[in-house]
Amino acid sequence: MSEYDGHQYVGVDLHRRWSVIVRQTEDGVQLSAVRILNDPVALGLQIEQAGRDSEVVLEATYGWYWAADVLQAAGARVHLAHPLGVTGFAYRRVKNDIRDVADLADLLRMGRPPEAWIAPPQVRELRELVRYRAKLVALRSGLKAQVHAVLAKAGVLIPASDLFGTDGRARLEQTSLAGPYAQRLALLLKLIDGLDAEETLFNGRITERLRHHAGYRAIQQLPGIGSTLAAVLVAEIGDVHRFASAERLCSWAGLTPRHYESDTVVRRGHVTKQGSKLVRWAVVEAIQRKTTPKITEDRARIEARRGRNIAKIAAARKLLTLVYYGLRDGEIRALARQAA
Repeated sequence: MSEYDGHQYVGVDLHRRWSVIVRQTEDGVQLSAVRILNDPVALGLQIEQAGRDSEVVLEATYGWYWAADVLQAAGARVHLAHPLGVTGFAYRRVKNDIRDVADLADLLRMGRPPEAWIAPPQVRELRELVRYRAKLVALRSGLKAQVHAVLAKAGVLIPASDLFGTDGRARLEQTSLAGPYAQRLALLLKLIDGLDAEETLFNGRITERLRHHAGYRAIQQLPGIGSTLAAVLVAEIGDVHRFASAERLCSWAGLTPRHYESDTVVRRGHVTKQGSKLVRWAVVEAIQRKTTPKITEDRARIEARRGRNIAKIAAARKLLTLVYYGLRDGEIRALARQAA
């Protein structure tokens, strides 16, 4: 504990190997500025000097999970700052880590940090599973594209609607190629099989975690949303009660237009795209497959007036609104009314 026994505000600038910690008094007087190696014990010792009731702010940057857990275990009140809200530091002629973290502590002291949600450990673990599965699918898509490229170089055309389905795969394995082309094709197929097995494993783990989740089951009643997209939405949104309304959720997901207003000038632009990419992908993917009759009707009406892309985003926003109520209430009453 330091000699100053008042309430302290602490800023943490977390990097990959090192972190800078600045402690301030309630009046903004800097008590200390230290640089430590990223280690839970070292970070805990620094926070002990600030006292158990201190307030700590760190930026939501690379690898913040462990630091937030250590700070909370040390008794500090932790705030997570959104990176987009602290970009104003770049105006200074001299920019260094200590000034950055001092400005971050100043924002906390004034009650103006651009605060982000600190997801609890179980939500973070679910996100890790869902996001890694998405990475596996992306890697597999790249490998499949390479298979098509190898066949194109060899001038081989396999008449199959799905080259990696049962019939297409059998024909693919019977295809005779020369030298390195055959070797590369065999390795690509082996890697694809390995990724298929890993994806199946992760699907099972995700399903087991969400087996008793009422919202997960409810949103699968929406046309176009299956178990995979539902898992993405549940994991990325987390606790839906942190959003006061469906409009807030759509804004967080980056599906609302930009708004610029100054004096008599008002401009509304394209959607912000500042939220979760996976959430936007999930709802857009869902409406491309199938959706409710009401959303289909609204999409056709908007498309006739504003164009295809705007109509697609508007439909995705309407679908995310239904997802909000499904996660919040464990049921979607609008579907029951439409069925009636």
